[in-house]
Amino acid sequence: MMQDILAAIPWGILLAFTIGPVFFVLLETSALKGFRAGISFDLGVVTSDILFILIAYFSTNQILEKLKDDPALFIFGGVLLLCYGVISYVKIKRDFRRNDDNLEDLVIPKKNYMALYIKGFLLNFINIGVLGFWLGIIIVFGPKLDMEPDRITTFFGTIIITYLVVDGIKIILAKQLKGKLTPWRIYKVKRVISIVLMVFGIALIIQGLFPEEKAKIKEAIEDIRKK
Repeated sequence: MMQDILAAIPWGILLAFTIGPVFFVLLETSALKGFRAGISFDLGVVTSDILFILIAYFSTNQILEKLKDDPALFIFGGVLLLCYGVISYVKIKRDFRRNDDNLEDLVIPKKNYMALYIKGFLLNFINIGVLGFWLGIIIVFGPKLDMEPDRITTFFGTIIITYLVVDGIKIILAKQLKGKLTPWRIYKVKRVISIVLMVFGIALIIQGLFPEEKAKIKEAIEDIRKK
């Protein structure tokens, strides 16, 4: 069991520092709304991760492989991310102009922990790449764990716990920036986050529209590794 725990810890750390839309939104939420808000958002993310793990574990490899590489899902997820980013960008700009005479209204947004939880869940769930990550872990480590339920539970439980611990540290560090965030800086940060979401959405759409190019890139990477 200890061997399974030690093998899982690095993956939890890697997951916590994977650069994606969730990474940036978590830092933004923690810096602007505090520790509890960051944890609420993160718990939503973890809930969707657990759901993906269950899907990967209880489904057959054939179904999962087809689902993971389905271009339509990449396009769907990309469109959702892109629309979310565009709407956020427009709303932030509109609110900034509306509160131009009282910028302090932008400093302390209303805290709705349940809404943040749902936001974290949905933002992570629509990223099909997350399913690919957990599928890869299942395929690689499942046989090594002899597909034993107890060992698999320990392994993935350790990944999730490690992820939460590392994210807790990130949330605390991000919260320290709150005192340095002027209204103008907050506005700029929110705009950058919205643009980042749009970029990730476009990237997913491109993956869905050009699946053959994606396969060629994978083959090229494998060839380089073999050499």
